Formats: sequence, C-alpha cells, structure tokens
Amino acid sequence: MSMSLPAVGPSFLLSQVGAHAAHDFGVRLEAIGLTPQHAGILRLLGTAPGPTQREVADRLGVLPSRLVTLLDQLEARGLVERRRDEADRRTHRLHLTRGGIDALTDVGRITEELERDLLVALEPAEQDVLVAFLRRVAGQQGLLPGVHPAWRSAGP
Repeated sequence: MSMSLPAVGPSFLLSQVGAHAAHDFGVRLEAIGLTPQHAGILRLLGTAPGPTQREVADRLGVLPSRLVTLLDQLEARGLVERRRDEADRRTHRLHLTRGGIDALTDVGRITEELERDLLVALEPAEQDVLVAFLRRVAGQQGLLPGVHPAWRSAGP
C-alpha cells in the first residue's frame, strides 16, 4: 500500500525556497571569499556609514564577540576600517574602505544574479507581486528590513 504525502503548505515552501536561496547565496559569496555574515555587515555599513560596533551588533542582533571576529576578518582583508570618533576618542566608528565598496558592489551583483536565477519561472509582474506579499508578511511578523533572522543564532 502506498502512502500519499500530505499537501505542502506555504510555510514549508517558503522555508524550502529560503533554505535553497540562502545556500546558493553562500556558495556564490564563497567564490569571492565572503560569507553571508560578511555581506550583511558590508551592506549595513554601505547604507548607514559610521556606526559603532555596539550599534551594528544591536541592529543585527548578534553577539558583540561574534561581530568583533567578523569585523577583524573584514579589516584584515582591507574592506572595513575602524576610525576613532572625533567627538569621543574612546569610541570607534566603522566605515567601508574603497575595497569594501568594491566588495559591496560584487555582493549586489551576486544578489541580482541569484534573484534572476531563482525567479526565472515568474514573469516580472509576478515577481513584483511576490515581493510585495513577502514584504507584507515580513512586516507583520516584525522582521527588520534588510536584517536576516539567522543573525540571532550566529554564535561565537
């Protein structure tokens, strides 16, 4: 006797496609020597330059010790720099370097390619509707725009 599988609902499909997209994004970033966490930091610094490490950790919901490790990696590659705050010399502000701006451009290109490849089955108008629906669901769930919830589980 064969068993039929239960119908697959939207939460499973969202999880399935999300896991696939996250994996593919990680593989594509690996080709340029970055991780999704690095990309998230670069994106944040590209949209809001000059935050403190504490502000970045709070925004991303990551442990400060984990953030320091990631920032050290980005700084060692010449993508991010820590600059002393002119108003409070005890505080450092984070900024992208020229290399960091170039890396962020690469991340943007990779993201666009991934989205194109992922959504090839949909017409452009359907893609717009999907994005609008997903933004509405994300907002209703209290998800922060541009911050992946995986940061909450990023350990040391």
